[in-house]
Amino acid sequence: MSVPQYLRQISLKVGDADTAIDLSGLRIRFAVRRGDFRTPNSADIRVYNLNDDTVQRIQKEFERVVLQAGYPGSYGTIFDGTIKQVRRGRESQTDTYIDITAADGDSAYNFAVMNVTLAAGSTAQDHLEQALASMASRGITLGYAPQMSASKLARGKVFYGMTRDFLDTLGKTQDASWSIQDGKMMLIPNNAYLPGEAVVVSAATGMVGLPEQTQNGITVRTLLNPGIRIGKRLKIDNASIQLYRYGLSVNSGTSNAFVSQQANVADDGFYKAIVVDHYGDTRGNEWYTDTICLAVDSTIPLGLLPQTGGVGPVGPVKPYG
Repeated sequence: MSVPQYLRQISLKVGDADTAIDLSGLRIRFAVRRGDFRTPNSADIRVYNLNDDTVQRIQKEFERVVLQAGYPGSYGTIFDGTIKQVRRGRESQTDTYIDITAADGDSAYNFAVMNVTLAAGSTAQDHLEQALASMASRGITLGYAPQMSASKLARGKVFYGMTRDFLDTLGKTQDASWSIQDGKMMLIPNNAYLPGEAVVVSAATGMVGLPEQTQNGITVRTLLNPGIRIGKRLKIDNASIQLYRYGLSVNSGTSNAFVSQQANVADDGFYKAIVVDHYGDTRGNEWYTDTICLAVDSTIPLGLLPQTGGVGPVGPVKPYG
């Protein structure tokens, strides 16, 4: 259940399981980008006026950064990932800073490989477990996966190559999108959403401005809300959504049809978050979550696929077994 949002809270810790530095008391600016696609999430965090010893420790000793933010009653992790770069800089004669660039699950995405053969009779669940096993050494665990198809392959299955490519195949066969969120593998059905109560988005719960229908989906800004997560269901009052302006030219027909069917306004006001970006400044005005969402029943009509009529040229069969 959503709650009114006021009195900001933040926690920024850099370190590992044994030792960590708490930077929460300093001025912090951040931008966190999250999506339902396989590309790793990222964060840019700027921390002001650290002493030299602390800066050197962050540059040389630590790999992990955990950022939590929100309000009392709506507070949680908005990024948990690996530090990729730490840069020093100066804004003025009195203010110095470090910029932390971090990624979530990039090691597993870039380097996890599979080299295993399964006997005939393997299922989609077996394939998922093998993919997770190949990422386990890089800190990835299972976050959420739906009930998988019980169909068994009539032949053996060979996995040899990048794990991410096999997860793409698994996603196609199960009609789901996979991503890594805070070190956890998420496999979310394209026609469903994460279980749990919907996040109510309204002026009473922190909505800023009015939602807008765009070619990418329904975009809405709220006060920073860690409860809005990839695949989570949102409840938005349709009367507050500013509708997309359709083009009048003949060439606008396809884009108009795409918006009306794919980025449509849901009849019941329920939407699924597909992009969630967090921005904040502990000494400034920014403290927002920008969300792009789609109606929970949105589908891509065949006529809007790249080829006319949704049917491509004849070519070799590419099974996803």
